Amino acid sequence: MPPRADLTRRAVAEALGTALLLAAVVGSGIMAERLAGGNVALALLANTVATGAALVALILTFGPISGAHLNPAVTLVDASQGGLSWREAPAYISAQVTGAFAGVAVAHVMFGEALFSASRRERSGLAQMASEFVATFGLLAVIWGVRRRASAVPFAVGAYITAAYWFTSSTSFANPAVTLARAASDTFAGIRPADAPGFIVAQLAGAAVATLAFRWLVPALPEVADRVVDRVLPEDIP
Repeated sequence: MPPRADLTRRAVAEALGTALLLAAVVGSGIMAERLAGGNVALALLANTVATGAALVALILTFGPISGAHLNPAVTLVDASQGGLSWREAPAYISAQVTGAFAGVAVAHVMFGEALFSASRRERSGLAQMASEFVATFGLLAVIWGVRRRASAVPFAVGAYITAAYWFTSSTSFANPAVTLARAASDTFAGIRPADAPGFIVAQLAGAAVATLAFRWLVPALPEVADRVVDRVLPEDIP
């Protein structure tokens, strides 16, 4: 199969997976806020459970096709370690960002909201930036740390993000594509567009530092980078 065809299929998988992830994050946020009767803790709990469960399911679904990065930060650090070629990284990232906005639009349509609307939810300040650094550092630490048991990655990532919703003040976006798309959602899951750049810088820094740390802790990291999630070529799927 020509490499371009394979990359196209992987990019579509990344777009679909990221779209479904954002539909779960934003949709569950809207549903939770409507049903929680003003109880923010209950709304956040519902949002958390839905997001963690969706992540496990989506990584299991799309991991065998594309690796289920669903996150530009993961794509960039995976490329830095040779798990993905730099030539392929732009296709992944473009698909993730496009899919993220599509997922927000789908969630809004399902709940009768405007297709896109700039969020007014403030998430600014050092505490929020530090939280995003820690959240993304931890996410990549988990991914690199369980790399030799790729079948455990979906459950480890889902569990970590579920926990990070509660131990970070930012509720753990940990994903530049998610951050950009949530800036277009004036709902429970939103973030002001003005606050998004700070989140993205912190996320990329956290991912880079985690990768450098594990590159030192595990010198053989580049040899197993392509096994972060078990990925098979489309022609290998029965």
